[in-house]
Amino acid sequence: MTSASLADRLDGLLFFPVTAYGPDGALDLEVFRAHVRRGIDAGAGAVFACCGTGEFHALTPAEFRDCVAAAVAEADGRVPVIAGTGYGTALAVEFGRLAEEAGADGLLAMPPYLVVADQEGLLRHYSALAAGTGLEVIVYQRDNAVFTPATVVELARVPNVIGLKDGLGDLDLMQRIVGAVRTALPDSDFRYFNGLPTAELTGLAYRGIGVLLYSSAVFCFAPDIALAFHQALHSGDDHTVNRLLDGFYGPLVELRNQGRGYAVSLVKAGVRLGGLDVGEVRPPLTEPSPAHVKELAELIARGQALITGG
Repeated sequence: MTSASLADRLDGLLFFPVTAYGPDGALDLEVFRAHVRRGIDAGAGAVFACCGTGEFHALTPAEFRDCVAAAVAEADGRVPVIAGTGYGTALAVEFGRLAEEAGADGLLAMPPYLVVADQEGLLRHYSALAAGTGLEVIVYQRDNAVFTPATVVELARVPNVIGLKDGLGDLDLMQRIVGAVRTALPDSDFRYFNGLPTAELTGLAYRGIGVLLYSSAVFCFAPDIALAFHQALHSGDDHTVNRLLDGFYGPLVELRNQGRGYAVSLVKAGVRLGGLDVGEVRPPLTEPSPAHVKELAELIARGQALITGG
């Protein structure tokens, strides 16, 4: 972990690696490290270990700690490593402590488990998590954790809460959140992230409200496509952006929507198609059908043809 602020270090394409399991279903740290290494070598701007794509929900505390430590060792300071945390407040703090001990640079705070809380309760939860760790925290808005602009302003006042990842997709709300924080805290470096399951599909819309950082599931299994899209989006090459949206990302989202949990299991299938056996997903998630895996392979080939002029 470096002394530089995480907010200052977050840049580029955000890599959310899958968690690798062996044939017996046990954690495979060697394959996980290879997956992380490939992502960093390909140009990832940060590694978000043991988050949604990494099946945080399926990991024991010991597995979580070992996975985060492996990502930190593999990154070796080249890029920041952010670890997921979640469940109720006490467990979220405990996972935060484990991540800090493992050397992580920050935390991605996922929604509380099961309960639907009001704004005061959500603020108390994330404030307690932030107070329980020395790490900087990014709060993940989705599902049962949806914030008013006023609540995000209060979260942004917490010294080590540095950003909001949006997995809701309500651009009206996001614009009002950005404006509220900008008005109340004009000198704040609060960061915003597009965290929708296939964030590239809404990249142009989020770019319009000034949200440039996003997580890319595609980067896990087709980093060349993900990086080409990222470069085009940030350089204003909307012709290339639209070619990839229409020819690859749009069809990919249609495929992802064919099965529950495909936002994770289809990504793992894509990594396996690339030659790295990261194993299957753990229950309660299930594997994509062979027909859908075949369709994914065809989509990857189509996307690669698009970026090479085919």
